[in-house]
Amino acid sequence: MSSLLSRRLWTAPTAALSLVLLAPVAVVLASVFVSSGDIWRHLQETVLADYIRNSLWLMLGVGALALPLGVIPAWLVTSFRFPLGRQLEWALLLPLAFPAYIIAYTYTGLLDFAGPAQSWLREAFGAGYWFPEVRSLPGAAVMLALVLYPYVYLLTRAAFQEQSACAVEAARVLGAGPARAFFRVALPLARPAIVAGLSLALMETLADYGVVQYFGVATFTTGIFRTWFGLGSSVAAAQLSALLMGFVLVLILLENRARKQARYHHATTRRRIAPKRLHGWRSGLAFALCALPVGFGFIIPAAQLSVWAAQTYGASMNRQFLALAWHSVELALIASALALGAALALAYARRLQPGPLTYAVNRLLSLGYAVPGTVIAIGVLLPFTWLDRQLAKWLDLLLDVDAGLALSGTIAILVFAYLTRFLAVSLNTVEAGLEKIRPAMDEASRSAGVGGFGLLRRVHGPMMRSSLLAAALLVFVEVLKELPATLILRPFNYNTLAVRAFELANDERLAAASLPALAIVLVGIIPVMILNRLFTARIAHVE
Repeated sequence: MSSLLSRRLWTAPTAALSLVLLAPVAVVLASVFVSSGDIWRHLQETVLADYIRNSLWLMLGVGALALPLGVIPAWLVTSFRFPLGRQLEWALLLPLAFPAYIIAYTYTGLLDFAGPAQSWLREAFGAGYWFPEVRSLPGAAVMLALVLYPYVYLLTRAAFQEQSACAVEAARVLGAGPARAFFRVALPLARPAIVAGLSLALMETLADYGVVQYFGVATFTTGIFRTWFGLGSSVAAAQLSALLMGFVLVLILLENRARKQARYHHATTRRRIAPKRLHGWRSGLAFALCALPVGFGFIIPAAQLSVWAAQTYGASMNRQFLALAWHSVELALIASALALGAALALAYARRLQPGPLTYAVNRLLSLGYAVPGTVIAIGVLLPFTWLDRQLAKWLDLLLDVDAGLALSGTIAILVFAYLTRFLAVSLNTVEAGLEKIRPAMDEASRSAGVGGFGLLRRVHGPMMRSSLLAAALLVFVEVLKELPATLILRPFNYNTLAVRAFELANDERLAAASLPALAIVLVGIIPVMILNRLFTARIAHVE
């Protein structure tokens, strides 16, 4: 009875926490039933078609580029041995460290009319040369694909590594060459993972604000900002957010359906494919195909940022930069600590009370990562401003005190938005760590008199220490990179590294933006290393 009471005492607060965290999404969806006057009609008649069309074209462009950039290197590093192949295996993940808006600023500085590339072309060929426009929808698709292809690569590489060698070897025995075995056997077997990785990349594409705003591409995210701040309609902005969420939901449903219709099981022993040594031009081609996305997605922009940072270090490294860095670290530390605590409570509640309800709640909360930051910001700001008005009314009535913006004017609203947006990152990592601990360990601990919170503190906590650290670090870096939610919700005169880099780039001060941008990239390498280590450990466990 005491054990049952302990479980209910643990799960009741987590149920309340779940309702609070799901509230922003519910607020956005509820906006569909509220009238926005003539503004929604104005949007329909003028720009809504552009938002939909540009968003679809952008997704198509990113998908068409991210697929080959992710799938081909994943197959090469898994199935073949060539010079620097082992190093490229993890280096292909490095572009994930770059926020998309930072790589867009960097390549604009390199490829714009006044940049070194076109300056060299003018010196060599005069004024009569053609060069593609960087600040365009195709340019935005290239920028996003360079930093999002690792989602496809990571999951596809894991799928190839987990495949049994027997199927591929059987195809080769029957006369299929490496290319035919890849297209007829390995690629279909990896299709669920490819679809999952591509869905993640496309969801991030829909969520992007920095690249499309800087390149002048009208999409849903830029439209939400313009509607909110330009037309002054929070309701119409929320309705645009609800429509954007519809796009995200369609992607999630399509991904789930594709994976369910493409389930493959190995009837033989799961023995990894033995990598084949490549020689001659084939070895050089494999190296080039793998080095290409690393070079353009990380090495070139990182080198340019480093050059700019060295040139502007004296002027940029001042008290203002240190204050920005502290604000960023402060927000990231608070959000990661709260996200870790919430994820631990939710995952542990599901372990104590397994069932469809706790599973469904945790899965719903995990969808927060798929919701763009602009949507989360709108969903958080509307209820917080209402609470501010109610609080100010009561304090004025009871104590004759002007409360002002007691909630929406502080970092509390920012932290709550981060928690709603990035809880899934922490929750999935903590759940994976808990699943590695066998239920028999719980029963043995209870029989020894250790239960309730003591079981978590003395048994589970030490056993999943690395998972907890990974969960906190992943949220820390995601918060450090977040731009749209921070732009909307930050308190007055409260900037972060991401916001400052965005502001300087918008003022065409690209070199001045390099130091905060480079700081974000350097910290962003941490989760890349964590992801690689987690997947390497997972593959080793499968073997």
